[in-house]
Amino acid sequence: MNPVRCRLSTLIACFLLSLSIVASAGKVNKHKPWIETTYHGIVTENDVSVLLDPPLIALDKDAPLRYAGEICGFRIHGQNVPFEAMVVDKTTGEGVIRSKEKMDCELQKEYTFTIQAYDCGEDPDGGNMKKSHKANVHIQVNDINEYAPVFKEKSYKATIIEGKKYDSILRVEAIDADCSPQFSQICSYEIVTPDVPFTIDKDGYIKNSEKINYSKDRQYKLAVTAYDCGKKRSTEDVLVKISIKPTCKPGWQGWSKRIEYEPGTGSLALFPAIHLETCDEPITSIQTTVELETSHIGKGCDRDTYSEKSLHKLCGAASGTVDLLPSPSSSTNWTVGLPTDNGHDSDQVFEFNGTQAVKIPEGVLTTNLQEPFTISVWMRHGPGSSIHGDKETVLCNSDKAEMNRHHYSLYVHNCRLVFLFRQNPSENENFHPAEFHWKLDQVCDKEWHHYVLNVDIPTVALYVDGVSYDPFLVTEDYPLHHSKIDTQLVVGACWQEYTGSENETVTEAYPGGELRMTQFFLGNLAGLMIRAGKLESKKVIDCLYTCKEGLDLLDSGNGYKGVMIHFNPTQSLLSMEGDDIESFDKSMQHVSYLNSRQFPTPGIRRLKISTTVKCFNEETCIAVPDVDGYVMVLQPDEPKISLSGIDHFARAASEFESNKGVPLFPELKIVSTITREVEPEGEDEDEPTVQESMVSEEIMHNLDTCEVSVLGDELNAEQESFEVDPSQLQQRGMEMSNSSIGLIITGVNTMANYEEMLHLIRYRNWNSESLFERKFKIVCSELNGRYASNEFKVEVNVIHTANPVEYPNHVLAQPEFVRPVQHASVDLSGHNLANPHSSSVVPSAATVVIVVCVSFLVFMIILGVFRIRAAHQRTMRDQENGKENEMDWDDSALTITVNPMETYEDQHSSEEEEEEEEEESEEGDEEDDITSAESESSEEEEGQQEDQQNVNRQQQLEWDDSTLTY
Repeated sequence: MNPVRCRLSTLIACFLLSLSIVASAGKVNKHKPWIETTYHGIVTENDVSVLLDPPLIALDKDAPLRYAGEICGFRIHGQNVPFEAMVVDKTTGEGVIRSKEKMDCELQKEYTFTIQAYDCGEDPDGGNMKKSHKANVHIQVNDINEYAPVFKEKSYKATIIEGKKYDSILRVEAIDADCSPQFSQICSYEIVTPDVPFTIDKDGYIKNSEKINYSKDRQYKLAVTAYDCGKKRSTEDVLVKISIKPTCKPGWQGWSKRIEYEPGTGSLALFPAIHLETCDEPITSIQTTVELETSHIGKGCDRDTYSEKSLHKLCGAASGTVDLLPSPSSSTNWTVGLPTDNGHDSDQVFEFNGTQAVKIPEGVLTTNLQEPFTISVWMRHGPGSSIHGDKETVLCNSDKAEMNRHHYSLYVHNCRLVFLFRQNPSENENFHPAEFHWKLDQVCDKEWHHYVLNVDIPTVALYVDGVSYDPFLVTEDYPLHHSKIDTQLVVGACWQEYTGSENETVTEAYPGGELRMTQFFLGNLAGLMIRAGKLESKKVIDCLYTCKEGLDLLDSGNGYKGVMIHFNPTQSLLSMEGDDIESFDKSMQHVSYLNSRQFPTPGIRRLKISTTVKCFNEETCIAVPDVDGYVMVLQPDEPKISLSGIDHFARAASEFESNKGVPLFPELKIVSTITREVEPEGEDEDEPTVQESMVSEEIMHNLDTCEVSVLGDELNAEQESFEVDPSQLQQRGMEMSNSSIGLIITGVNTMANYEEMLHLIRYRNWNSESLFERKFKIVCSELNGRYASNEFKVEVNVIHTANPVEYPNHVLAQPEFVRPVQHASVDLSGHNLANPHSSSVVPSAATVVIVVCVSFLVFMIILGVFRIRAAHQRTMRDQENGKENEMDWDDSALTITVNPMETYEDQHSSEEEEEEEEEESEEGDEEDDITSAESESSEEEEGQQEDQQNVNRQQQLEWDDSTLTY
């Protein structure tokens, strides 16, 4: 109640009432403080004072009462708020907000929190104080220009073409770390370098102010600075290099004409720095082909030079394949007369010049070939072949005489490939498909192609280079009539009756008419294989044709975005298409050459890049010249295959005659090494004194053939043979063929497996009475004979045991007898072959020579011991007598008789003493470690210098036992 408004009659009462109210007000807090609902503040960076709008003032209706009407404080609510609020005047409720630390605009530009005021109340510590509502406070941190601009890059580079004015060459860009738009934005750039024909705009784009001449300056270096909108300059200027190129010429740049490939290094990038120069034309598409030409290498590219039969196994073909054109060897000699290629670097290729053919021996292939079967061959039709010429036969099986029937044949005629297959005689005399024709460009393009025929009548499937072709013509014929005439299988021609054709040569005459080779093939053949009983799978066909070299793409983590890439089946042709030059360049830089052979064929592989560029009008706007280069495959380090082991041993005759026989190569080792040149480290290559050292390194690779043959007389099948466990061969995937001079183990396999098989080869002779020795030779090779080992020869002696007889000791002096305990032959298992209690008659001249040599060696040792002992005694006498040599006894006239037996015993005892003295001297003193020959020569020189009297005395004391008989 307001006492002013009290009426006079009640003035005293009102006054008293007011006093009571005031008195009670000091004890009762009725109202909450009041503040604004929202405040906005600004604090300057690197300062703590906050300017609020409106000012921070709290009001309380309990004022002017003490405590209850006063404001005691402000409380800030929020997590990690870097501000505090303080009361300036409790009575008026005025307060301020300030930061606890200096603000950083770059860390945080704004802060939002709530604030609350509370009065003092009756007892501020007792909890009777009143709190205001919570007001929102928004504080903004004002930025100051404390940071200077900084360029994003340390330097900039660009290239322009002379004589051209650019709207923009490149852009430099700087940034500012300040937080406000005023100070963080870059308002201008400036080229500091004076007198340069370039300008820069406010956005950092540099362009040339005039046309540049390449002959005047080839590069400009510009220093550029930047300013922010607070006019603060960058602390460091940036360097800009602008290179000048001569007038643009479109084409591929950055490639090398010669690219060297070192064998065994995997994929090699062919064009690591290549790029396409388009002279800034508006390109819409780029089409490029990279071609690797390998037609002169082997059969069109670098393939393994293993035999075709081995390649069939490596590719997973079933067993039973027969090779009609094997490499000439002791067991397969029907191809000896055919001309071959120029070495073993590529596959074994046979040349047929129109006058040569080979007969396949009987037993190589079954006479009556039953389908299903497969014929595969590598063929290159000769350059002189005429499309209108006679038939040229690749393979022909015809009657040997009389009827002149062709049972089956494969031939070329007028650029057509024809396969003839006549059905065997049967009760069904209906027509059957008998002749299949394919008209193919590959037949007459004079290039190598791989042909595979899967024959399963009534169908014949043809695959050329892995691609299937259907016959365009199939003719039918009756089955053959019954006949007992044998057939003749021929490669390169056909055996038939003389018809008068020019393309034939008379080779033999039979009763009833002349039979001749006719329809000769002109060209090259390789790998002619036939397998009966099963057709070849497409997977095996592709494996047989696949090259070991070709184009490839290096792995790219980001792929080849925007570029379409396609390889041909042989990976000799790569096609690329795209529209982005940068992506296209990166793809071309990943094109590589890969040769997966361990020993590739050295030589040149030509490269060609053809490119077509189109512009917006879909026409060719620029002409890109072709790129011609070549890959030079370097000569691989040739392996040296070494065979080693025991090359001479003797065994008892009973072991040769046993069922197991004698192992010939039980400890044979096969090691292959390569020798490389290593340049010395830390030396100047230009110095003439620097020499490259040769280092040998052992390597592992496969073998495909090991041939064991006898030296001297051929094997006598009635009494001797080689024994090999067929199951061991089959287990390792190897094959063996026998002949009169030895055996051949074939099949691509590891050197370790070949070692194991050679250890198992045994020689057996069940009639060895007249056999005293036998010599053998072994040669192993790799890659169809490209790399051959040394000829490892083994001599085996046969020991014939005689009846045991006791001989006196002096029989040892006879050269034709020897005690087995002392000179017995030892077999490879370490035990003596001869009986230790019996003598063995030496069966061969070689053994006699050995015994004589040993006896002579023993004699020389005894003689040396005597001379050493005599020299030692003379030296001791000289040291004891000194200058008293003139007092030596003259015994030249004396005659001394010595007991021969005592001399013999003394001699042997002295030998034992001398041997013990020599052993002690060798252990204790290195100076006494000399040979008997050196001692003998030394003593001869001393003997010439001594007194002749001593020499005469020594000669008289020597015992002459030349006439004694025991």
